[in-house]
Amino acid sequence: MDQSVQKQLDFLKLHHLATTWEELTKEASRKKPSYHRFLCDVVEAEYEHQRENRRLARIRRARIPEPLVMETFPFSRQPRLEKRIVMDSYDSLSFITQSQVLLFIGPTGCGKTGLATAFLIHAINNDRRGRFIDFKDLTALLNQSQADRSGRQLIKHFSCYDCLLIDEMGYAPFDTQLAGLLFDLIKQRHRKHCTIITTQLGFEEWPKLLGNQHISAALIDRITENCLVCNMDSCISLRPKNINLATKPKSSGKSPN
Repeated sequence: MDQSVQKQLDFLKLHHLATTWEELTKEASRKKPSYHRFLCDVVEAEYEHQRENRRLARIRRARIPEPLVMETFPFSRQPRLEKRIVMDSYDSLSFITQSQVLLFIGPTGCGKTGLATAFLIHAINNDRRGRFIDFKDLTALLNQSQADRSGRQLIKHFSCYDCLLIDEMGYAPFDTQLAGLLFDLIKQRHRKHCTIITTQLGFEEWPKLLGNQHISAALIDRITENCLVCNMDSCISLRPKNINLATKPKSSGKSPN
């Protein structure tokens, strides 16, 4: 490659084109496409490369602990789950275009986080900005924001994601101030962006978690206005069991004959 061309490609940050230049020109010499076809192929290759890099960057920024995708979810092992309803929302991207709340309720190990993650990754793969955050980590951030008075900035930050996944809502109860901040976050995202929540708690348990009946009722009212609920309470645990006993069986206490 001519050094001036290399310099120009570097300046334009067309690094993929710079590395594939020799291959492209050799292929063009062999196939002899029209000038128009050749230029289209060059632009398309660079476009796809940059688009893929941006997708991977969005995946990294989403901080997904385990990048599970829909193709790997074992629907056959969860026959009580309505696969058609789940896939209708997933394939149509209605959870994004309609700014829905997706709520996955069920016991530990049933696959709710895997399904939720698959929805999040699907949104990111379709050019949306997403974020995964564990509920206890969100709680810690909200708690810290009270101390340094950064609550407004924190809520603004999390309210801007096209798809926000809050995993395992529950465990530690809120005080009224924290519950109010959580409500403000959901309120800011309401009808604007998709929010995905996984939890082991049914709605009847939310007042105890949030520590305030009125905030709980207001939060549930917002969430259920445009919500897809996947109740997985009757689904089985998908986690494999590999238990080795390190104890001896109890003796019967009888003497041998």
